[in-house]
Amino acid sequence: MPLFHLVLVALIQGLTEFLPISSSGHLILLPHLTGLEDQGQAIDVAVHVGTLFAVLLYFWSDMRKAMLGLPRLLLGRADTEGAKLALLLLVSAVPVIAFGLILKLTGLDIYLRSVAIIGWTMLIFGVLLYWADQFGETTRSQKDWTLTDAMVVGVWQAIALIPGTSRSGITITGARFLGYNRHDAAKLSMLMSVPTIVASGVLLSGEALLNADMALLRDCGIAAALAFVAALLALSIMMRLLRTVSFTPYVLYRVILGVILLVIAYS
Repeated sequence: MPLFHLVLVALIQGLTEFLPISSSGHLILLPHLTGLEDQGQAIDVAVHVGTLFAVLLYFWSDMRKAMLGLPRLLLGRADTEGAKLALLLLVSAVPVIAFGLILKLTGLDIYLRSVAIIGWTMLIFGVLLYWADQFGETTRSQKDWTLTDAMVVGVWQAIALIPGTSRSGITITGARFLGYNRHDAAKLSMLMSVPTIVASGVLLSGEALLNADMALLRDCGIAAALAFVAALLALSIMMRLLRTVSFTPYVLYRVILGVILLVIAYS
């Protein structure tokens, strides 16, 4: 795979995975708008691994608690902070895993990868994010996260399997509708990405690794490293900005891009 293409895919994935502007939508648009070939499942898995390590590092304190609490949860006990967090993260991933399997087994996921669909989802869910952010209450924080909330936001997360929706965008939208403040809505969204990315990686990696050669593995390593750096940078900037800035800049980007894509799709 040409280095330029590899760098482009890794940077797009890394920069857009945690921003509410849809990484999958941008990656699908890349071959449509540039004529480049699709990067393939192996590179997809690699860049997701890179972004996974970025969120693990950035939220290491929370993720360490969840990982230490997981053995206790497996024994049927959720009586510690870490075990409770692990339970909530696992519960939040159930809807997206179930919906993802349905799309994969039925082949419906292929029909969702169109410029028109991405244009509409960019536009519609961008406006929805704006509505939730501007009119949602800010009375709740991470410590108020409940099992019911985890399932509700998990259902919102499942919608993100429609390209252009944005996993982070739709989960932040769901959390803001539930009254979580901006910073903690974004934090919960990022934490929820961990089991989702792991599940996605497991689903895609089997076939990808069976067909991999040394050149492809090298490309995967480069892509993962670049995606890690880009995702860590994007995470750091967004989480800091959210203390003083709303989600409106991301909404404006989504609306403008959505309109452009719809003009392209229907012209």
